[in-house]
Amino acid sequence: MEIKELGHLVLYVRNLERSATFYRDVLGWRQVFPEPDGANALGIPAAAFSSGRTHHELLLIEVGEGAAALPRGRRVGLYHFGLKVGDSDDELRAVLAQIAEAGVQIAGASDHTVTHSLYIYDPDGNEIELYVDVPGVDWRNNPALIAAPIRPLRL
Repeated sequence: MEIKELGHLVLYVRNLERSATFYRDVLGWRQVFPEPDGANALGIPAAAFSSGRTHHELLLIEVGEGAAALPRGRRVGLYHFGLKVGDSDDELRAVLAQIAEAGVQIAGASDHTVTHSLYIYDPDGNEIELYVDVPGVDWRNNPALIAAPIRPLRL
């Protein structure tokens, strides 16, 4: 077997409307399901989003406000997922301004040599990395750059 690409993520969320608003209106994903008329053939509260690369890259499934919170700290499971938001620090600065205007708290910012990254949380506490690849960094010919020491990001 050979993995060709990461296809999609599925997240359980407490409140579908709140999370769909975040992923659609704050992060800019295109909602592809349910249809604008609200029809939902799955029979469960769910919403799918796409960047246009494939049919869907993100699926949200509502599990209710009573669902347990994600534990913090060292644990097994998802740490974060990364979303490429551009190709330059100027684009990352624009993203920073946009998410700050939307009231999204920045959890961190890192210079990973190969990427410049902002870290945020979605409404359910899932950590998201918003990043740009650093132009001119040739990690394909020097894979050691991927594990370079992490430095504070200065935008």
